[in-house]
Amino acid sequence: MASLETLRVLVADDNRNMRTIVMVLLKGLGVVHIRAAQDGGQALKVLDDWGADVAIVDFRMQPMDGVTFIQKVRTDPNSKNPFLPIIMLTGYAEKGRVLEARDAGVTEMIIKPVTAKALVARLNAVIFNPRPFVRTTTYFGPDRRRRHDPDYVGLERRKGQPLTQALD
Repeated sequence: MASLETLRVLVADDNRNMRTIVMVLLKGLGVVHIRAAQDGGQALKVLDDWGADVAIVDFRMQPMDGVTFIQKVRTDPNSKNPFLPIIMLTGYAEKGRVLEARDAGVTEMIIKPVTAKALVARLNAVIFNPRPFVRTTTYFGPDRRRRHDPDYVGLERRKGQPLTQALD
C-alpha cells in the first residue's frame, strides 16, 4: 500500500467513540490529515471549508444522516466535489439499507465493527481502483454494476457507447 500521509479524510459519525476509533485506525495507517464531523450537515460544512480526498460517513446520524449527505454531495449544484469517494460506515447490513446507500451514490461500504483490514481495503479500492461515474436521469454516482456483463444491452449501457447514445 502506498503512503497515505498526504490523504485528506473526513470522518462523520454522531457517536464520538466511533469517530475516535476510525480516526485512530486512520492514523495507524499513516493518515495525518483528518477532520471530524458529528453529522452530515456539519460534514458538508467541513467539505466547503477544507475539502477532502475521501469521506467516511455513518449511515444513521442526526439531524442529517449519511444517505442525505451522499445525495447532497452528488447532486447539489453547489457541491464542490460530486466525485468525492464516500465510504459508508454502518451497523446495518440489511439488503434494503445497502441498496439505499448504493442508490444514493456511495462508493464503498464497511459494516461495523470496523477493522483496520476493512478500512485499508476500502481506501485502496477508492484510491487505486476507482469505479467510473455514471449519470442517468435518476442517478449520479459510481457505477453500481460491480461486474462486467458483455451481454447487457440496456439503455444505460456505457462501455464503448457515447453517453448521448445511452440517454437517447
